[in-house]
Amino acid sequence: QVSLEESGGGLVQSGGSLKLSCVVSRPVNYYNIGWFRRAPGKEREGVSCIIEKSTGSEQYAESVKGRFTIIRDIARNTVYLQMNNLKPEDSGNYYCAATAADCTGDRCCSMEVRYDYWGQGTRVTVAS
Repeated sequence: QVSLEESGGGLVQSGGSLKLSCVVSRPVNYYNIGWFRRAPGKEREGVSCIIEKSTGSEQYAESVKGRFTIIRDIARNTVYLQMNNLKPEDSGNYYCAATAADCTGDRCCSMEVRYDYWGQGTRVTVAS
């Protein structure tokens, strides 16, 4: 099995930045790694995902395009989520997850895809 561990969450001001890390126990290019989040009272949603293992192709939620970047560092077995210009609505628990399947289409970074392995999450709070 593969394990994932997130870190880097915290409290930031609106407009600030955070970089989250997801350390994976196996090479990250054996899987497609995605970042998800859940705000209180809302469903878990995809944020930014690698959707093709061989190319590292990326997919982003519309709400974070231009602000968030997913970065795959194969040498360090780590996938980062760089978050810039944070907004209060970005607050929530952030999770990284892994699936062995590649995906095509517009809804690959979503709960419609079966992600088999999940980290415990890290909390992000953005204050006004």
